[in-house]
Amino acid sequence: MIVAIDGPAASGKGTLARSLASELSFAYMDTGKLYRRVALIVVSNGGSVDNESDCLEAIKSIDLLNDQGQKLYLEEIGLAASKLASIPIVRKELLGYQRFFSKNPGKGYLGAILDGRDIGTIVCPDADKKIYVTADFEVRVNRRLKELKAKGEKVIESEINKDMLNRDKRDFERAISPLKPAQDAWILDTSLLNTKEALKFALNYIRYGTR
Repeated sequence: MIVAIDGPAASGKGTLARSLASELSFAYMDTGKLYRRVALIVVSNGGSVDNESDCLEAIKSIDLLNDQGQKLYLEEIGLAASKLASIPIVRKELLGYQRFFSKNPGKGYLGAILDGRDIGTIVCPDADKKIYVTADFEVRVNRRLKELKAKGEKVIESEINKDMLNRDKRDFERAISPLKPAQDAWILDTSLLNTKEALKFALNYIRYGTR
């Protein structure tokens, strides 16, 4: 079984996807990490995430087995990843990684769960289950603030608000693979749900088709 999970930043899709993978004994891929890895390589090499050549060169040296530590999760790397994810050739080059994983989750796994921005629409259009996770903008901003503060990062709410608006704009309006629910996706609004409640609803949907 393949489960595709999509949604905007800080909607709760990553937490949900990891929890579902654990509950269902599925392999899990955070496709955003692929773009973060590329972004980190580009930045570390002194390149620009707006430059196609720098990004393509970084993809050649990507290491899927190395998590690359906490640097991968810095907000600046996340923003850089969001920028390079808007480059069509970059998305095309990384598409193969994602599709291979979805069909080859590994020995002992009962299926695969992938989360990202275009899993249900582009990467795995034939996924058995598709979930589009969303939440109110203010809720997502507050979640991102709490997440960054918990990591010890210095944050300014107005800056996070601005960054989130820009990231949403890139995700929803990019020419290739824009963020949108697949036509057959189940919409899960987590604005008023905690992680346990969201997991419960998602498990019911996957197991029984209950919406």
